[in-house]
Amino acid sequence: MTSVQSSSPALLVQGLRKAYNDVVAVDGLDLEVNSGECFGLLGPNGAGKTTTIEICEGLLAPDSGRVEVLGRRWETDARDLRELLGIQLQETQLSEKLTVEETLTLFQSFYREPRDIGEVIDKVELGEKRSSRVGGLSGGQKQRLAVACALVGNPQLLFLDEPTTGLDPQSRRQFWDLIEKFQAEGKTIVLTTHYMEEAERLCDRVAIVDHGHVIALGSPNELMESIDVSHLPPPEPRKTTATLEDVFVSLTGRTLRDE
Repeated sequence: MTSVQSSSPALLVQGLRKAYNDVVAVDGLDLEVNSGECFGLLGPNGAGKTTTIEICEGLLAPDSGRVEVLGRRWETDARDLRELLGIQLQETQLSEKLTVEETLTLFQSFYREPRDIGEVIDKVELGEKRSSRVGGLSGGQKQRLAVACALVGNPQLLFLDEPTTGLDPQSRRQFWDLIEKFQAEGKTIVLTTHYMEEAERLCDRVAIVDHGHVIALGSPNELMESIDVSHLPPPEPRKTTATLEDVFVSLTGRTLRDE
């Protein structure tokens, strides 16, 4: 965690609303992400996280509300924003017949001032797989390649939507190192995750979202210190300090939800 802030926010969301027929996915949501921070968006399934992220990425249009990304609006500055953002979706579909290098060359061609492909390959530790086809990569290697595709355009702001889902612990920790190196360059990250340990490790601040709006906001430590562990239900009655998972469960409930 290395927060480097400027006077203007990297991401500003005000009164965001999005409904699908009679289902309100995002309901008056407000967010402000500082430049240079890693910001976590947490919430149970169906809380509105992915819809919020996709609106901020310009992939969905909101029903109402205001979104400013790096001081720009999708309605008027779409071309500039595409040059300034890196996006890694929950399931990034890459051609399995292309090699790692060919894949990055393709993505590099979309940008006016991209990064050097060799530099990006080294950053995501895929040097030994440079000439390997995507179809032969492991799950963790494919995830790192997906992030490389988001990084090759030299973005100022990186959106990561549940980037480590399905990865083994070693691959997840390699991914964490990669994100920390990106932030150390002074760049901004917006991250959604279901792994509370991941949010504790990476995020300067987190917002917990439920039913389409923010119900808690602060640093992981601030949120953990806000919970009285003596009132936690079994099996955690003897804890002396709360975890971020305790905060999450306390605020959103223990009932499982469908997507």
